[in-house]
Amino acid sequence: MNEQNVIHIQDLYKTYHMGNQEVRALQGVDFQIDRNEYVSIMGPSGSGKSTLMNIIGCLDTPTSGSYHLNKQDVSRLSDNDLAEVRNREIGFVFQTFNLLPRSDCLANVELPLIYAGMKSSERKKRALEVLDKVGLSDRVDHKPNELSGGQRQRVAIARALVNNPSILLADEPTGNLDSKTGDEIMRLFEDLHAAGHTIIVVTHEPDIARYSRRIIQLKDGAIETDAPVDQPVLAVTA
Repeated sequence: MNEQNVIHIQDLYKTYHMGNQEVRALQGVDFQIDRNEYVSIMGPSGSGKSTLMNIIGCLDTPTSGSYHLNKQDVSRLSDNDLAEVRNREIGFVFQTFNLLPRSDCLANVELPLIYAGMKSSERKKRALEVLDKVGLSDRVDHKPNELSGGQRQRVAIARALVNNPSILLADEPTGNLDSKTGDEIMRLFEDLHAAGHTIIVVTHEPDIARYSRRIIQLKDGAIETDAPVDQPVLAVTA
């Protein structure tokens, strides 16, 4: 483990028991991700990528092996401790946005800061800062149903960023968007990466993975390939 590692995963296994069946979702996975890397995790259905995402996101724990997040071994933590790490270290971006429909943008973005116990005035200031960062400073009092799909995903990204997490973890972030809007969201990820954020995108779409700088390809619960992207999309089109 070196100083730059934000994620250090070693010999990771995850086995589920479904009735009498044993499902080996992950089988000896090893990799590291450094601070300010931009990585995609790919794989077909059943490859283990959702299981790996849940472990990286501290939503689940491995059967064996170790997962160090910022040098803390989180692989054996209790559910309560995992929830604390999750809120502090990981910003989630989901395909379905997961916004509160009756709350405006500001309230949606403030939510993680309420869990973190931040004072109201500080919460509002921080939420306004990140909404500006994603280009929505003129939409702070709008509710999700008053926004386009791309704007909703920008609110979700602002909410993911508001706690200054160690990792931005995005699950199929363009899955519910048309290609033009999806491209805009990936350009925003590029800007966030340039600003120093560590980004992990879980996707089954090669076109989306090619925005990142490195692709980890899973197959049957193991890493098939782990290689840099020769020509990231925005490096080509810039």
